[in-house]
Amino acid sequence: MHEIKLKAADGAGEFTAYVWEPKTKQKAGAVVLIQEIFGVNDALRATAEDLAAQGFIAVAPDLFWRQQPGVNLTDKSEAEWKQAFALMNGFNQDKGVEDLKVTLAAARKLPGCNGNAGTMGFCLGGRLAVMMATRSDSDVNVSYYGVGLDNLTGEFANIAAPLMLHIAEKDEYFPTAAQETLLDALEDNEWVDAFIYPGVQHAFARVNGVHYDARAAVIANGRTTELLAEILE
Repeated sequence: MHEIKLKAADGAGEFTAYVWEPKTKQKAGAVVLIQEIFGVNDALRATAEDLAAQGFIAVAPDLFWRQQPGVNLTDKSEAEWKQAFALMNGFNQDKGVEDLKVTLAAARKLPGCNGNAGTMGFCLGGRLAVMMATRSDSDVNVSYYGVGLDNLTGEFANIAAPLMLHIAEKDEYFPTAAQETLLDALEDNEWVDAFIYPGVQHAFARVNGVHYDARAAVIANGRTTELLAEILE
């Protein structure tokens, strides 16, 4: 893993993005990994390492840099949860999307990249991945248990690239009524595939997470890998 520095589009400064490269010498597609409310933490880094092992370039920008650079929290303590929610509440999602656009453009130009690049996000990052699907030229976008997706439906007409949604049936942050609103809005959208994983809670695919569910995670990750390989290689 190495770090790159990127200049924010709004001129507010520069931020760090962490890069993991595959061992292969062949050109590879890039995946911009979008953090949860816990920052670019150990769980996200493990996901990045796994993507690199699959032959992708993984790039994870530090989206909380305007508040507190270098956040690395877990879901294991009340204090960390409080800090994470405070950071989320202080986070400007529109500026976050602009930072992700800068990261996406930089990822396409990395020495080992073939020019193809997509996004993959979790929780807050899952919402931002959907916003990248509606607001950027990303080649593919994958959202794991994104929050508040039902209030993005007005933007769905802008989607022009494959978008995959992984939804936890028992998601405490995305209740059934909101899921139904989302699915109704997506019914005729040929770009979007949505999968609901029965009986699991939010963050079912978070590495070493409290609600990790091995079966659902393996199924979801397999679908993700297949899509990324199809679009980015």
